[in-house]
Amino acid sequence: MGRYVIRRLLQAFLTLGIVLFLLHYLMALSVQIRGNPALLFFGGERAPDPAMLAQIERLYGLDSPCYERVGDPCVLPFIDRLQNFVQGDFGTTLNGNRDVADLLAIFIPNTLRLFVFSVITLVVVSMVLGTWAARHRGKFVDHAVRGTTILADSVPVFLILLSYVYILAVPLTRWARGIWGSDSFMGQLFRPSYNPDYPWVTIIIPGIIVGTVGLATLTRLIRAAQLENLGSDFVRTANAKGLKPMRITIVHVIRNSMIPVVTGVGFLFAFMLSGAVLTEGIMGIPGMGRMIFQAVQRQEGNLVIVGLTVSAFVVVFVSLIVDLLYAALDPRIRYE
Repeated sequence: MGRYVIRRLLQAFLTLGIVLFLLHYLMALSVQIRGNPALLFFGGERAPDPAMLAQIERLYGLDSPCYERVGDPCVLPFIDRLQNFVQGDFGTTLNGNRDVADLLAIFIPNTLRLFVFSVITLVVVSMVLGTWAARHRGKFVDHAVRGTTILADSVPVFLILLSYVYILAVPLTRWARGIWGSDSFMGQLFRPSYNPDYPWVTIIIPGIIVGTVGLATLTRLIRAAQLENLGSDFVRTANAKGLKPMRITIVHVIRNSMIPVVTGVGFLFAFMLSGAVLTEGIMGIPGMGRMIFQAVQRQEGNLVIVGLTVSAFVVVFVSLIVDLLYAALDPRIRYE
């Protein structure tokens, strides 16, 4: 097991290093083609003083001559960036001169809260529906579950969000506040926007909406895996012993069908990241997706790279956890 973990860790670090270099190279190429982003610091109304421009370029790491040669990968600035990241120095923003580390301390917890509810919704709902469909294979329930999840998956996330914000949220909030009060859990739950005073409560509904991304895919994976296990010898033996159907389903069928669930969650995580960008923008949640989108609009190259680096780290980390769970659920994987 130890050798398997070490091998997966090395692969994860290699993948993350390649992703970081590609992000840095694309940023360098953008500077080489579009021009020096340090000019944005002066507003673009008049030509800045050369000495002041050189000082700003040194401050933001744009003083290397490689940024003047189109196609140059700028290896030395990349090494400097990695060293700064390891030391916890993520630089500052061009607009407002704010410390990026302080921004991350605000944005990362909100995105993590969003994903907590998203993953719980995705796993619990798809597990219940997939198990239900597998137990009633070929019947009305089976067809209804598959049809409903496909219909829910085919509706874009932003359309569900807009429908909730502009149609459902306001009357539900008024109804809840009329019964329980404005500062109650229910009074804040249905708010159409994020409230920093209630960070957990006002993220529940957006998290549930993001959790519908890939619901049909994971439900069908669970259904197929459980159907395969329902026809296996150990399930027939359990039935012959007279065990209750619920015990057979939970202990024998669901437990031996977890690998497809882990696979599906790991595969759908990247899609949920894209859904988080829309969700954070529409619901006003100060999270990583919104930060990256606004940084692209303002041409904040360093902020974009830091945001995408955090996102890449999360995806690689989730992939590593999935690989380790594979080995825990099926020991044969460790020796392949």
